[in-house]
Amino acid sequence: MCSIAGIMSLSRNKIEGISHQLDVMNRLQKHRGPDDSGIWVNSCQSAGVAHNRLSIIDLSDSGHQPMEDLRSGNVVCFNGEIYNYLELRKELEFDFITNTDTEVILKAYEKWGTDCVKRFKGMFSFALWDESRQLLFCARDRFGIKPFYYAIVDGIFYFSSEMKALLPFLPDIETDLDGFKDYLTFQFCLKDHTMFSGVKALEPAHFLCVKDGNVQIKRYWQIYYELDFDHTEKYFAEKLDELLHKSICYHIRSDVPVGGYVSGGVDSSIISAVTSDMVGSQNYAGFTGKFGIGRLYDESMYAEDVAKEHGFPLYQIDMNCNDFLENIEKVIYYLDAPVAGPGSFCQYMVSKLAGKHRKVVLGGQGGDEIFGGYTRYLVAYFEQCIKGAIDGTMDSKKFIVTYESIIPNLSALRNYKPMLKAFWSSGLFEESDKRYFKLINRAPAIEDCIHEELLSDYVPYDIYRKIFYGDNLKNTCYFDNMTHFDFKTLLPALLHVEDRMSMAHGVESRVPLLDDELVEFVATIPANYKLKNGDMKHIFKTTMSKYLPESIKRRTDKMGFPIPFNKWVKDEAKDFIYDIFNSEKALNRDLVDNKKVIEKISKESDFGRNIWGMLCLELWQREFHDRKTEYRKMLYLQ
Repeated sequence: MCSIAGIMSLSRNKIEGISHQLDVMNRLQKHRGPDDSGIWVNSCQSAGVAHNRLSIIDLSDSGHQPMEDLRSGNVVCFNGEIYNYLELRKELEFDFITNTDTEVILKAYEKWGTDCVKRFKGMFSFALWDESRQLLFCARDRFGIKPFYYAIVDGIFYFSSEMKALLPFLPDIETDLDGFKDYLTFQFCLKDHTMFSGVKALEPAHFLCVKDGNVQIKRYWQIYYELDFDHTEKYFAEKLDELLHKSICYHIRSDVPVGGYVSGGVDSSIISAVTSDMVGSQNYAGFTGKFGIGRLYDESMYAEDVAKEHGFPLYQIDMNCNDFLENIEKVIYYLDAPVAGPGSFCQYMVSKLAGKHRKVVLGGQGGDEIFGGYTRYLVAYFEQCIKGAIDGTMDSKKFIVTYESIIPNLSALRNYKPMLKAFWSSGLFEESDKRYFKLINRAPAIEDCIHEELLSDYVPYDIYRKIFYGDNLKNTCYFDNMTHFDFKTLLPALLHVEDRMSMAHGVESRVPLLDDELVEFVATIPANYKLKNGDMKHIFKTTMSKYLPESIKRRTDKMGFPIPFNKWVKDEAKDFIYDIFNSEKALNRDLVDNKKVIEKISKESDFGRNIWGMLCLELWQREFHDRKTEYRKMLYLQ
């Protein structure tokens, strides 16, 4: 795990001070790779790349980057892991100088060109300079685990792992209005949007080439929901178990010991249970966190049960409001952008703990999106079942379970009565895409705090609908449409948090559930095995239950690492929060009326996310917009 950065003149002209500029980019991302750093610039100083290294595979100096192939003249800088690099080495049949997966990228490109990216199994973003063609080839992994951002300013192409490394080169640090609208709606951005004007994200499963002044972007992978109705649940379960073990075998490839995040939920518990059995409990360590203010904010007993049953040590951190007050501004700095959910604070703290013991930590990210684990799916689907029963259309392929079979599992909605009340208050029985959009749209709750007259004409719903009804969805049902949208949008946003919070402490976070072969297989499983009788993630939970303690098997609640943020806001953190929103700059923001935000604080529910979303936005503006002069000066400080 590392950081990458680079600069290329679109006109091939010499870039004055290019080495210093690359050094500035490296310094802004140093936390991502504390073990080593390097810079490479071509002979005419029209292009260069920079790298910070966190040593995981081949700990020797031979893994130094940027890495140059002396025979071809090609150079690569790489962030992430190519898990199947050993298999690719055999297939490539080159004479390798190092034992790194980085060199495999160079040789794979030499043999297969840009198609090499289709052969990589892993999490990655990289930039490769093709000397003979004077071409820059950059790519990002299939799921968006590793980041890649770019900007074009005055005829120069800049790229980096984190957006903050691009800020010194922008003509001004301003909010992108389309990205801002996305954030208000979803608390994350769609497509290639970011919150910084002039900065774009390379989308997951895409690569770009820069040559002769042109930037071309192409998708190299897509997930297709080609449902398999010919096999039984037993077949899917056996294949799923096999593929998960295969994925974990790849994900534990490392020259340093591995550990795991153990929240106490199903996904992380399964990953830790299986991994610790594979590597040996004495070689594994788990990490978790809790808030000591009651059962609603503490899953540690489940994490302890997993660790006890599988015999690995579990390190815990007790978090409180003081931790939040001391670290929330650091969290926003490392995130680069306001993001979905206060869980980012928890991840920051647990990653800090993990960093004291491990460089590589596995997690359960992705399970909810590929298997269907969010309670809102049950809320939305239950409404459609009622509609189908009324219309007499329950026997159509649109329905995977009957409303009668869901009833025994409706206890999962016990804590979601406010959501149900709001959801059914208007638009009942409308088209499915409109109904799901209503469930996830956060804008109505805060629209009176926004100066909408200053916003663009862009409509996030239009992109949402194209993803919801994607061309890659065939013969799918409502459940598949919902999970697909979250897989394509929410998941990359959560992976953004996973990456930034772990890398803030020099930790490489790996996600075994996001293996291309595993994800492609799960996409063929009919939804009735994922939401069987209203039991969310049914096929995954039943298949892997043999690895779980009884306490987790019996769980009916889903917590998702909750944080008592709204309790703190009204009590211990009240002065801090009000000082933030009452500051002179906060009260004079162009796009937000923070006076109205203040009025909402006392009305926020315990698990509401409106105040969190607005606090993230204000802290982000303080950190980056209000410090724009400091970022610009970095280019002039030697």
